[in-house]
Amino acid sequence: MRTYWNTKNGLHTLDQWQPGCWVQVTCPTQDDAHFLQEELHIPDYFIGDIADTDERARYEFDDGWMLIILRIPYVKEVRSRTPYTTIPLGIILNKEVCITVCHFETNMMIDFVTFQQKRGVGFTDSVDMVFRLFLSSAVWYLKRLKQINALIEAAKQHLDRKVDNVDLISLSRLQDSLTYFATSIRGNETLLSKLKFKLPVDELDADLIEDVNIEMNQARETTNIYTNILDSTMDTYANIINNNMSTVMKTLTLVSMFLMVPTLIASFFGMNLVNGMETSPIGFPFAVALSVLLTAAFWWYARHKTWI
Repeated sequence: MRTYWNTKNGLHTLDQWQPGCWVQVTCPTQDDAHFLQEELHIPDYFIGDIADTDERARYEFDDGWMLIILRIPYVKEVRSRTPYTTIPLGIILNKEVCITVCHFETNMMIDFVTFQQKRGVGFTDSVDMVFRLFLSSAVWYLKRLKQINALIEAAKQHLDRKVDNVDLISLSRLQDSLTYFATSIRGNETLLSKLKFKLPVDELDADLIEDVNIEMNQARETTNIYTNILDSTMDTYANIINNNMSTVMKTLTLVSMFLMVPTLIASFFGMNLVNGMETSPIGFPFAVALSVLLTAAFWWYARHKTWI
C-alpha cells in the first residue's frame, strides 16, 4: 500500500505522485515494487535490502539515489520468542523523490503522520523529514522501554510466590528484546553521526539533530539501565530457585535421618541371632519404645543444632 503526501504547509494526501511529495509505502505489494522500480527508477536492490529484517542501520549512494536504513521498534502481535524487536525502515532520497518503505505496519509511522498533521507545518525539505523520523524512532524506543520496564516490575512483584518456568521464559524474552534495542539504538546513533556530514544540513536541521542526539542518548542509557535491572532480577530468580532447592534437599535429608533411627533398631533386633529378646514378651514393645526414644533424642539434637 502506498500513500502520496504533500509535505508543504502541513501534511495532506494526494491522488497521485507529484515531484517533491513524500511517497509512503507500507507492506509493499508487487504493484508497489513495480511502481518504485519502473516508474521512479529506484535501484531494485534497494527494495531487497529493506526487505531484509536483519539489515543493519546504514546509508548508501547509487547513481544519484541515497538509501538510508533506520532501525525502528516493533511489537509483534502474535506470540513470539521476542515480543519487542526492531525492523528496518528504508528512506530513499533523490532531488525530486522522498520515499519511505517498511514491510510492517507500525504504530510509530501512524503516530508520525498524525503528529505531523497536528503540527500543520510540514517539512522544509527531505533532510528535515529524515531527522524527524530519527527523532520519532528515539521517542518510540523510550515508549517501548517503559512497557518493558512495567513487565519487569510485574515480574519482580512475583518473587515472593512460587517461581515457575513461565516467569523465567518471559524474562528471557524481555532480555532478548533489550539486546535488540541496544544494538539498534547504537546503530542508529552511528548512522546519525555520519549523516550529519553527508546531507545538506542547515541551522534548523542542526537544532533538530541536537534534539535527536538527546533522545537517542536517553534511549541508549535507559536500555542499559533496564538491562542491568533485568539481569539483577534474573539473578534473584536463580538465587531463589537455588534456595528453594536447598530447602527441599535439607528436608529430605532430615526425613531420611529420622527414618534411619527406627530402621536401625528394627534391623538390629530383626537379625536371626540370639539376643535374649526373641522369646521375651516385652521384646517388641521394648524395640518400639527404644526406637521412639532414640528418634526423640535425635529430634532434640537437631532442634538444638537449628537443623529444623
